[in-house]
Amino acid sequence: MRTIRIGSGAGYAGDRLEPSLELIEKGNLDYISYECLAERTIAIGQEAKLKDPKKGYNGLLEYRMEKALPLCWEHKVKLITNMGSANPEAAAEKCVEIAKKHGLTGMKIACVTGDDILPIIGKYDEVEVWENHKPLRELDGKVVSANAYLGVEGIIKALQAGADVVITGRVADPAIFMAPAIYEFGWDLEDWDKLGKGTAMGHLLECGGQATGGYFMEPGKKDIPDPAHLGFPIAEISEDGSLVITKVEGSGGMVTRDTLKEQICYEIHDPENYITPDVVADFKHIQFTQEGKDRVRVTGATGKPKTATFKCSIGYKDCFIGDGEISYGGEGCLERAKLALEIIKERLELVAPGAFDEMKYDIIGCNSLYWNPDNQMPSAPSEVRVRVAGRAKTKAIADLVPNEVEALYTNGPAGGCGAVKRTRDIVSVASILINRNDVKPEIAVYTV
Repeated sequence: MRTIRIGSGAGYAGDRLEPSLELIEKGNLDYISYECLAERTIAIGQEAKLKDPKKGYNGLLEYRMEKALPLCWEHKVKLITNMGSANPEAAAEKCVEIAKKHGLTGMKIACVTGDDILPIIGKYDEVEVWENHKPLRELDGKVVSANAYLGVEGIIKALQAGADVVITGRVADPAIFMAPAIYEFGWDLEDWDKLGKGTAMGHLLECGGQATGGYFMEPGKKDIPDPAHLGFPIAEISEDGSLVITKVEGSGGMVTRDTLKEQICYEIHDPENYITPDVVADFKHIQFTQEGKDRVRVTGATGKPKTATFKCSIGYKDCFIGDGEISYGGEGCLERAKLALEIIKERLELVAPGAFDEMKYDIIGCNSLYWNPDNQMPSAPSEVRVRVAGRAKTKAIADLVPNEVEALYTNGPAGGCGAVKRTRDIVSVASILINRNDVKPEIAVYTV
């Protein structure tokens, strides 16, 4: 029975590069997929695109593709990624530029679009927002993005067009791993059992090193080997949906029943009804069997018919958060830190009474200021760090928090040091359901 090998190149936007290069070089892969979008990532990308029409894709795209594209071309590995974020077209054009630079003549690079539904978001004004159970029109902040979670359709179209590299915007995380299996094996898009199995594969791969022990490890309880050189997982999937998860021999971490059991539960609200754009996956009877060192067979996943709706993430300008930090060390540091917080509280009530939507006052720390060769924590803290954060509707109000923290240098308890201050423009995310018929995936293919 025919089997293909799919590697996980990344589990989040800023993930390590080296494990994916190891997979391409040593993993005997057919495909590698880089999963790099979180809930807020695409909204931040939309803001970048508004400032510069050539931006809006993942900030590490060039860094990754400079290394990955030549290796993939050399080892005949196809690459799929959602690093296109808010601007898949510009990301594809950048990849073409990189491919030309490296002489990868003949490489086909495709982008998948159609997830951006901001132009029609007004028709959903009365739809309930999951987070607050109010109509979308009552969302408290300017909407800057609206992206539907696409499924495999656009990626499959790109592969059918001969693409060696496929760059998407917002797609469901498992889709970038499952699409190659559907394309290679010709699975029917209504074969819910196989799509459920493919979704299980995608879910096990989508977080990168979490499946090989990264998020699993806990010193003295759940130790893993060589964690600094953690390898990323590989799926061996067959035409009938049979699945084994493994990794490159000699890489750090491990693939065990336990590492995969934790990952399969990750972000799953209902294991029997895991809703994706392509299928409602059912993991209720999933089983993991250790077949050898770093080889686990996955069985029992299945699926049910897909829903009539897509999830859509709405990015909106919510607020500003200003925060500041300052450290106190030596005898009496804790008392000085407490006094610092009392001063900040009184100052903010004086300069901006009732202006903040939310405030947080923290005392952090034990051993960052002083080197302790024996790594023993003192019975009483020898250092602490004050952190104050405030959320407000305007930057001018939010700025007051870090400014008051910094002012402790000369106006607060003795010995304050290492002050930092920052104010961030916060883009928050709301979620709604939209009609899947309002979303039409499209592709464009560029030949180097």
